[in-house]
Amino acid sequence: MSQREDLTFIDLFAGIGGIRLAFEAIGGSCVMTSELDKWARQTYSAYFDEDEEDDHFNWDIKDLDPSEVPDHDVLTGGFPCQSFSIAGVSKKNALGRSHGFDDPTTGTLFFDIKEILLEKQPKAFLLENVKNLQSHDGGDTWKVIAACLHEAGYVFTSKVLDAADVVPQHRERVFIVGFHRDAFGVEEDRFLDWDAFWDDVDNRIGHFADEFRQTYGVPPEEKWPRVGPILESHEKVPDKYTLTENMWEYLQDYKRKHRAKGNGFGYGMVKRDDAYTRTLSARYYKDGSEALVYRGEDRRPRRLTPLECARLQGFPADFQRMYDRSEKGPEQPVSDTQAYKQFGNSVCVPIVTAISKSIRPLLEVPSDLTEFPDADVAVQEELFSDYDNETIVSAVSAG
Repeated sequence: MSQREDLTFIDLFAGIGGIRLAFEAIGGSCVMTSELDKWARQTYSAYFDEDEEDDHFNWDIKDLDPSEVPDHDVLTGGFPCQSFSIAGVSKKNALGRSHGFDDPTTGTLFFDIKEILLEKQPKAFLLENVKNLQSHDGGDTWKVIAACLHEAGYVFTSKVLDAADVVPQHRERVFIVGFHRDAFGVEEDRFLDWDAFWDDVDNRIGHFADEFRQTYGVPPEEKWPRVGPILESHEKVPDKYTLTENMWEYLQDYKRKHRAKGNGFGYGMVKRDDAYTRTLSARYYKDGSEALVYRGEDRRPRRLTPLECARLQGFPADFQRMYDRSEKGPEQPVSDTQAYKQFGNSVCVPIVTAISKSIRPLLEVPSDLTEFPDADVAVQEELFSDYDNETIVSAVSAG
């Protein structure tokens, strides 16, 4: 694949298109989108100017026959994470509900990815999920995923990256990158040392951090990331984003009760000089407690605006314009409630773009992958060494 050739990809569990933006940034062309949530599809369609009724737009991946998926070079997807996130597992445990692969609604969707990989054999894939994916169920979930990817014919690597290296939001996510062994000439018994790949990603993340510093007018001698530059002026933010007296009292009482018990549960407050906010989540619309914006000692804090959320996730200026009340541009495609859910579920765009830019050269010159040194410790092999093979086979077959 030369730089002039089109790179094709599919966008699974697409949300509002953060991963798509990252792959379009390297010249990629999206040949299929899949997203179940109708409000996310509405935002996606508004920005990418596509009709969700088009043939290449799939709504429910469970209804998709893998053989009907268009041929593509790269499969991408941030498969639902609620079944694996620390917060999601804690809540489901408290309610006596299943989580992980036992969650009947979202836990098994990874196996739909596996079936598409087996059927279409794309050259590469990029998957994203919460950091807790690697430790969920004592590590067994991660071992099942590794077995699936190995069975599908891929050599792969993973790393936890933090959005706070680029933007002022602490958001750790695991990214799994894989390349088909046959397409890249990697023998089945070889395990690669991926240090050079992730070093390249880290360098690109550093470049993006410099670009964002310049975008927000932060001088080199001042620290970046920093929350202040992405915030709107308090005077320009409508009153509806300020917490009501009742809500503010409730959050303060909640924090006091848990502090008395010796734990750190409760709201998070950010000031302009703070380096980053807590992680945005899909529940932000409820009370904004992950990241309340400080407005002064005698003033109630406020929620972030959708525009500020878009900035925290690193969306480009033309995407942010949909949420900018000061511009005469397109109207916000969905309600604030839906916007908060969408940004809470989204990826940090520049982090994914850094990865996509490191994947592209290997697609152009596949032999470069085979020149990676052998791993001193075979990570994938270790995943299977302490695990009951019958359990792996049973779990993988369940997909």
